[in-house]
Amino acid sequence: MTQQLSTVEQLGYSTVRIECDFPDGSRGTGTGFFFSFAREGNMQVPAIITNKHVIKGASTGRFTVTLSGSDGRPDYGNNRLCEFDGFEAMWKSHPDPDVDLCAMPIAPLLRMADSRGDPLFYRHLEEGLIPSDTEMDDFVGLEEITMIGYPNGLWDEKNNLPIFRRGVLASHLARDWNGKKEFLIDAACFPGSSGSPVLLVNEGAFQTRTALRIGSRLKLLGVLYAGPQHTVTGEIEIVNVPIHQKPIAVAGIPNNLGIVIKAHRIRDFESVFSN
Repeated sequence: MTQQLSTVEQLGYSTVRIECDFPDGSRGTGTGFFFSFAREGNMQVPAIITNKHVIKGASTGRFTVTLSGSDGRPDYGNNRLCEFDGFEAMWKSHPDPDVDLCAMPIAPLLRMADSRGDPLFYRHLEEGLIPSDTEMDDFVGLEEITMIGYPNGLWDEKNNLPIFRRGVLASHLARDWNGKKEFLIDAACFPGSSGSPVLLVNEGAFQTRTALRIGSRLKLLGVLYAGPQHTVTGEIEIVNVPIHQKPIAVAGIPNNLGIVIKAHRIRDFESVFSN
């Protein structure tokens, strides 16, 4: 009998390492994750979600996806590179210009892979994983979070696997940080982490405001996009988590805090994909 993948193992195939080339010859990396948008009936729109600033100005982009084995499990080490010209134009921006999210529909890519006999192995996140207002109010306020991505562009290239980071909520999820649909996490947020999904992943016992619960809990809380930094002069600036690694004239010292767009902003794409 084929052993099923654990929740965490499946989450390892929910993200992609996005690599972008820019007209000035520079290159940057970021994180994207698979998300399935519901349509009427049983229709689904599969897409990859990341930050707008990850793909802004990119002339060429690429990411690697693992192939599916005959047993329906990932074919470890058997990967396919997907490369695109005119990369930025392939993404649909969030309808609110102030929300740093974009989505790339991938149904044609999946159909092409299937037609070639090379189905892709991936696991998508979905709307049902976004916590309701009631669930958010039941959080105790210091939940441990899991962030999946590619800090400094690092990854397990052979097995096409991301890096899991742990941290905690640094602001209450039910409250809007500084009046925006955002919250803070206390976690190391390095270049390449832009677009990383931030999740609750609980196995066993976990505490809520009303009870100590036994079981499992998987929730998509949001998408990392920025973080405060100290400059060498002591000033604090809010900057997008960079996608480039290059020398800069003024050093920025991360506060080990990340600013995360709340996951329910992903629902706003439903209108974008409704046609």
